[in-house]
Amino acid sequence: MNFRFLLFCILISIEGISQTLGCTDVLAKNYNSKATINDGNCVYKKETINLTRFFVLNEKLKETSGLIHWNNRLWTHNDDTDTNLYALDTIDGKILETYNLPNVTNTDWEEISQDENYLYIGDFGNNASGNRTDLHILRIEKSSLLARNPIIDKIEFKYSNQTNFTKQFANKTNFDCEAFVVTKDSIYLFTKEWKTKQTTIYSLPKTPGKYIAKQKEVYNIKGLITGATYLKAKNILALCGYTRNGKPFVNLFYDFKENNFFAGNKRKIKLKTRFLQIEGISTNDGLHYYITNEHLKFVLANNPQEMHVFDFSKYLNPFIDSNTIK
Repeated sequence: MNFRFLLFCILISIEGISQTLGCTDVLAKNYNSKATINDGNCVYKKETINLTRFFVLNEKLKETSGLIHWNNRLWTHNDDTDTNLYALDTIDGKILETYNLPNVTNTDWEEISQDENYLYIGDFGNNASGNRTDLHILRIEKSSLLARNPIIDKIEFKYSNQTNFTKQFANKTNFDCEAFVVTKDSIYLFTKEWKTKQTTIYSLPKTPGKYIAKQKEVYNIKGLITGATYLKAKNILALCGYTRNGKPFVNLFYDFKENNFFAGNKRKIKLKTRFLQIEGISTNDGLHYYITNEHLKFVLANNPQEMHVFDFSKYLNPFIDSNTIK
């Protein structure tokens, strides 16, 4: 009995010694060919990517916000009063169908996400005064939506560390949110922090009820996060946003374990476009990404609502080819 235990300990020790921490991404500047376990510290050169194509969206989508790919279509919504969902053609972005969601209000719909059976819409935009007490996510049964008799319930929440609900000036809060993803058993929020330019992950259950969103992790993203897309099959999370100076970017997170999104590779890609208030991001294959921007008019520009397509294959193909979850 003692001999077997000793042998077991020796084998465990050998296995531990054979594992080498380091950067496992061949595209990184500090790639370690001997590394067997990704330590999450890969370093990359700065990159800027050109769009593949773009198209102007219908006038009805001036305030387009969230974006998902489902049922061979792209789906979006507006972030101000409009309570419709719009199904779009993936080729040219034209509206194919409009689905009304009855008996709900749109205070500030900022994001849409999904799992196998439900769509989720986040009514949690909080930049106006930072003191909303009615933050929630609508859950819509997919089959009922397609039957045009949507069954809708609600997931209500507040942040675990927000204790001050005094009204603030616009765009001064760290408790704004425009991005979330849905996993097997949870919802993960990614905040848009106007003061720190960081993002904090909060988690909550994905079933109807009232919850405290638990703070999980903070990441210095150096910008304002406006959208998220998560492809479980490829183990890739992408967050889109823009910097303090209005320059749009996408942050790619991949090769992480379970839902520890910031524990793997972290790579920022700048988007080579004019100033755009990008809002939503979605992908169907983990390589090609649709990104929307809302209509933006100011002194020097009048940018219409658009959809842009970007190809991130050269950044993600090596990882996908060798690490796709079966």
